[in-house]
Amino acid sequence: MSNILLIFTLVFFRLIAASIHPIIIHGHYFIDSVTKEPFYIKGIDYQPGGSSAVSEHTDPLSDPVRCARDIVLFQELGINTVRIYSVNAHLNHDACMTMLARAGIYLFLDVNSPLPHHHLNRYEPWNTYTLYYVENVFRIVEQFAHYNNTLGFIAGNEIVNDPISASVAAPYVKAVVRDIKTYIEYNAPRVIPVGYSAADDLNYRMPLAQYLECADENTKESVDFYGINSYQWCGDQTFYSSGYNILVSDYKGFSKPIFFSEYGCNEVLPRNFDEVPVLYTNDMIDVFSGGLVYEYSQEPNNYGLVEIQPNGDVKILRDFVQLKKKFDTLPELDYNYIVQSMKENAKEIQTKLKNFKTSIPNCELLYPNLDISKGVPPTIAQTLIETGIEVQRGKYVPLTPEEMTSNAKYFQENGEVLNIVNTIDEVVDLELEAAMVKSQKSESITTSTSSMVSPVVHLPPTPSSSHSSTSSLSSSSSSSQPAVPVPAPMPLPAQVPAPAPAPIPEHHPKKEEVPPPNNGNSLMSPIEDQNNAFLEMFHKVIDPVRNFCANLFN
Repeated sequence: MSNILLIFTLVFFRLIAASIHPIIIHGHYFIDSVTKEPFYIKGIDYQPGGSSAVSEHTDPLSDPVRCARDIVLFQELGINTVRIYSVNAHLNHDACMTMLARAGIYLFLDVNSPLPHHHLNRYEPWNTYTLYYVENVFRIVEQFAHYNNTLGFIAGNEIVNDPISASVAAPYVKAVVRDIKTYIEYNAPRVIPVGYSAADDLNYRMPLAQYLECADENTKESVDFYGINSYQWCGDQTFYSSGYNILVSDYKGFSKPIFFSEYGCNEVLPRNFDEVPVLYTNDMIDVFSGGLVYEYSQEPNNYGLVEIQPNGDVKILRDFVQLKKKFDTLPELDYNYIVQSMKENAKEIQTKLKNFKTSIPNCELLYPNLDISKGVPPTIAQTLIETGIEVQRGKYVPLTPEEMTSNAKYFQENGEVLNIVNTIDEVVDLELEAAMVKSQKSESITTSTSSMVSPVVHLPPTPSSSHSSTSSLSSSSSSSQPAVPVPAPMPLPAQVPAPAPAPIPEHHPKKEEVPPPNNGNSLMSPIEDQNNAFLEMFHKVIDPVRNFCANLFN
């Protein structure tokens, strides 16, 4: 029996490590729903071709060939998240989302696009908040809700950014957030966070954040997370001279996760990305959950990390090289500090729940520089919410090694060939995960999403040497700082990953079937008897640890 338990334990933890777990929210932290580790965003913004790159025929996630080409470079950078600004929900995204999942990469997805009737007009939102618009938003949600690596939906990007939009648009942002969260509650297989990406304008920094955070009767009007497009660290700066210390101070009491949905000022070139390591130090990690560097491909605004050639090949720019160096040499995270911060946040939540029955603040009558006098408009989509949208739901699909390999050529900025492996490194085995889910169907083991355990930081490891060569991306100067791998997560006392989540259903969730009770009279084969004995032993070992973890913050 001990040998069986040992084998199962090894397989169990291998499966846990090889799964793409949905990310949930607890307090102002993103949390891995299975391991209960805090999740820090280490990513880039991705929209090759700019906003015009979405059409009736194509978008960033509809072409598996281009996805394979670019995900190879995502892994070269060592990121764990991408943000995509617009997609066409009438197209198929299964192959690209499967590639991202196998690469261990999550997605923040904006629900608006430049296509007609697919976005809010910031100056006349009442004319664009229509049934056609909301239906398209729901279509995107319906499709992408079925991918485990969909981290969150962004209901709007910089919709409030000047006095005119500030006088009319903010309540409509809350309406879209409310509608998406309600649709998810009715139709999605799991809860998926919904938030907003804000321009970091001092006139609206705190008023807009506080307004989108608050709620009165309907808590779904409150965002689940808040992204900030910040470009204030330009050139040779520090945590203090850049104003990052003020950002941290301003958002210190914010009750939801905050991250940089865009960052990377280009007013001083070349970009050195000195702000990247600061973002993952104790100065920021108890308020900010990482960030997304703007942006992957070179566009007319000159923020690109790479330049995509007309024939589909890719040239690596200096910004890519420098960002990779910063990611590869991130400072070691202070795990004890993170644990203490999460404990304090959990206690704050418990206090609010005890005193106010909710951790979401009530709305004020007035917010500086915003006009909210007309209130949040009522939903126009209740029927769509209740009936759901008929759309081809996203699913992971089998991919051959050839489909996971790019035939594109990669070049350094000087024109020399970049020597990297052009195959996506599969860090998540989706078939293995599916097999585990199937084997657990009759013995479902669930954990409460409201409980927390001693955390470790969830950042992707530095790409393995088998996949890339750091020196091939560096300049020829011998003074380049050597790459230091990001430290592996440090397990804390009594931390055991929780079991894998239940499979995502194709339709509305149904009550789980309960197997008939065993009265001791049924005939079982030796294998079945051994399995039952094993499960009993498994629960004896795991359940006390799980109970300890669940009560850690009580």
